[in-house]
Amino acid sequence: MLQDRLGLSERRACRVAGQPRSTQRHHPTPAPEDQALRACLREISADKPRWGYRRAHARLLQEGWSVNRKRVQRLWREEGLRVPKRKAKRRRLGGNENGKRLRAEHPNHVWALDFQSDETADGRQLRLLNVIDEFTREALAIDCERSITSEYTVAVLERLTALRGVAPEHIRCDNGPELIAHALRDWCRFSSIATAYIEPGSPWQNPFVESFNGRVRDEVLDVELFHTLAEARVILADWRAAYNTEHPHSALGMAPPARFAALWREQHAGPTPHSTRPTGSLREASARATTVQADTDHKLSLRMDR
Repeated sequence: MLQDRLGLSERRACRVAGQPRSTQRHHPTPAPEDQALRACLREISADKPRWGYRRAHARLLQEGWSVNRKRVQRLWREEGLRVPKRKAKRRRLGGNENGKRLRAEHPNHVWALDFQSDETADGRQLRLLNVIDEFTREALAIDCERSITSEYTVAVLERLTALRGVAPEHIRCDNGPELIAHALRDWCRFSSIATAYIEPGSPWQNPFVESFNGRVRDEVLDVELFHTLAEARVILADWRAAYNTEHPHSALGMAPPARFAALWREQHAGPTPHSTRPTGSLREASARATTVQADTDHKLSLRMDR
């Protein structure tokens, strides 16, 4: 009631609501003959949660009740029955057997895909397809075109698979039209590759490629003015090579992605290179290797100066 919700006196509440105070002296009690009808309505709502009072009224008539639709509507509202808001369907996140979120455990376990947009000096659009290995953080591809279709995306994945000699076990991507098209789905199915789609509008569920996108934006797209498509391709290819071989990655013990991947292959060179997940010692080894390489370069530079 207005009096209870706003903490007003009965006199003030009745004046605001335009009601005589005498109407507040009587507390209505449900009619005894409505108890069975109310119980039946609650059962219908529990059994058919997507039904409203109109369908509930039709069910009552089928069961032999003689009741007016308006009466059903009034009782339906008094019981607080309503159709719940429809929730958006959720795509699988690529979870493993124990229900946890899929996490890369070795190279070529999970590849992440995403798109970026930019433009050349003449205002024409540039479209970038970025592909990274979530475990080694290697930038596998930064393909630049005026537009990118699902067929082109499949061609890029086929090229990367041929170059690396192995296909990924999972592909993580969003729900863009290029990534949910039949061409990509068919390629994944024929190649026995699982897809791990993130929820719509949830880029934080694809964090590795989103972080990579931010670095590309910060270090290349916001700095370079591309005059032609060919110029953009050359600059992006040079930056990708430098990123893989020179960029010290904090998640890899400050080792570049390519060096980290090489150390992982050396450590797991054997009959089952993907059987176990590398421990923190690999990242420590990457950090030591980076330090040793820096010391060696420093000593060589001193010798050259002499």
